Amino acid sequence: MCSEVLKAQPDTTRKQKTPLPSKPHNPLAMQYSISTDRAYTAFCRGHNLYIRKGDEADSLARPVTTDGETYYSYSFNEVVEGDRLIATRASWLKDSHRLFIIREDNRGIGDLPVVASTGSGRPRLVHSIGGSGRYPMPGDKKVTQYELSLIDAETGTLTRVPIEKWKDQSLKLLKVSQDGHYLYLQRTRRTRDELDICRVDTETGEVKVILNEVCKPYFSDRLQDIHFINDDREFIWWSERTGWGHFYLYSAEGQLKGSVTAGDWLAEKIVRIDTARREVYLIGHGREKEMNPYYACLYKAELDGNGSVQLLTPEDANHNVTFSPSGEYFTDNFSRVDLAPRSVLRNRNGKLIRTLAEADLSTLLATGWRMPERFTVKAADGVTDLYGVMWKPIDFDSTRRYPVISYVYPGPQMEAVDINFTVTGNHNASLAQVGFIVVNFGHRGGSPLRDKAYRTYGYGNLREYPLADDKYGIEQLAKRHSYIDLERVGIFGHSGGGFMSASAICTYPDFYKVAVASSGNHDSNIYNLPWGETYHGVTQTVKGKDTVFTCKVPTVAEIAHRLRGHLLLITGDEDNNVHPGQTFRLAGALMDAGKNFDMYVLPGQGHAYKGTKDLFWRRKIWFYFAKHLLGDDRVENYEMDFYKYE
Repeated sequence: MCSEVLKAQPDTTRKQKTPLPSKPHNPLAMQYSISTDRAYTAFCRGHNLYIRKGDEADSLARPVTTDGETYYSYSFNEVVEGDRLIATRASWLKDSHRLFIIREDNRGIGDLPVVASTGSGRPRLVHSIGGSGRYPMPGDKKVTQYELSLIDAETGTLTRVPIEKWKDQSLKLLKVSQDGHYLYLQRTRRTRDELDICRVDTETGEVKVILNEVCKPYFSDRLQDIHFINDDREFIWWSERTGWGHFYLYSAEGQLKGSVTAGDWLAEKIVRIDTARREVYLIGHGREKEMNPYYACLYKAELDGNGSVQLLTPEDANHNVTFSPSGEYFTDNFSRVDLAPRSVLRNRNGKLIRTLAEADLSTLLATGWRMPERFTVKAADGVTDLYGVMWKPIDFDSTRRYPVISYVYPGPQMEAVDINFTVTGNHNASLAQVGFIVVNFGHRGGSPLRDKAYRTYGYGNLREYPLADDKYGIEQLAKRHSYIDLERVGIFGHSGGGFMSASAICTYPDFYKVAVASSGNHDSNIYNLPWGETYHGVTQTVKGKDTVFTCKVPTVAEIAHRLRGHLLLITGDEDNNVHPGQTFRLAGALMDAGKNFDMYVLPGQGHAYKGTKDLFWRRKIWFYFAKHLLGDDRVENYEMDFYKYE
């Protein structure tokens, strides 16, 4: 989504200074950070911070710190060999001789190495996070620690700011005021259910909490947002305090001034703020009850209003908007899986000015391609609506009975259900041509774009939460459509979808007959800490003077003994997101349980497969389901040419 936010109005109450003329570009300047008046230069030698005056030689620079070291560095590179010069993390405060720095302490945290075996020469050890990053996991005793410091270049002193409040808290910079007088930071508990918005006085080091918020069981990281208005005179904060995500207006001191949006729908993000008119343009979901709640619509709200909004994009479709530089017009590109894309121009009040373009599908339709079909089913609670898409073969015959395959991705940060027009449907359309009905629909706990109860449904139960909804949804579709054969059900997915697919066939072995699970996070105990602890939960226990955090995410290996159908596991051997060890651990558990399964390791592949390995993966999915759901194993009787389909 492209967006533009109007620049804040000039602050006439604070002294304005004439900007200094710029100097010609100097490639070596990447190593240096220079004050606004060019009186001082900051840089790192090794892991420590140095400051020198004006154009003095580096050899005359004054050391400000001596405690920098690997993974506890004042430089941008946490691993530095020797005392070579490198850029510093510290940033200058505008029109001053002062800097600030947020330093991370990653000492004692392990990494997550993978082995790169392809190419020439010896296999080499690589890391999953960057080239040498630390990788904290759920329940780890050692996690990243943050500290905030202010530096005076004139005296060469560094002062720690007392920003600590909770053990193992995280710290994020939100804004530096235009005059450099204040820093705005967000500190969040490790349990991710409480946070503070803090204002730090850069002259005194005083820390003031201007907003404290609690959100059980956890905050929505994807939607959490803050916008400062007129520099830092006001701010807009996103919150789910009513059970629905909405925007609220606050004064600089943290006093609630009113609701910008309100109601039983979700305000997702602000795309433009008109400070002169005191208007906000934002994307919302679920307000128009006749629409799919995942469709994005543009609304206008008053900053000083009562939470009411005006709909600017009324078509029953998903909208993608871009404002003109003036803010007087915006382009609106919209479509659905069963509606051809259209682009129109509207003014800022939503009035249609003209149609700019509309897709012509005649050539596509002439090939026999058919539109996917939208559907709605109930979740396993019998109440909650779930939204999905169905693909059929080009030669579909309603008198026949077809196996059904569910393409899944459980979230919780997003659902992978198509809402925009697409020819391939993430390759689901091509899979349907093999002879299947392919469906893809959401599950409770899968998306933050609905109410808070829907978003947090899977908390504490990462392995099972979407499974009952998927099974019940397929059963409903089979009751509606006689062409769906409920005795031949398959499931497949990638990443979280791979995890869900393997979990499903082991949890409901009499229902799912075939599963393909690629790069699945089958053991999220060795996935990254924020994912496991946020979505599954972390337990905080106080033992004497110490606070202990524990987290144990259920694994697929624990239920591997239940497998009865056909399971294909796939992973890349250099996956830098979901470590291949997660698939290997599940494979080991299946072997220990005496289970028969299939497995492929794609050489040289990360989390997203590429080139010939991607083609191999796609075709193997076709062939695996064809063999075990259609009884067609002809592909095993001749050499496959994967390129002839391209």
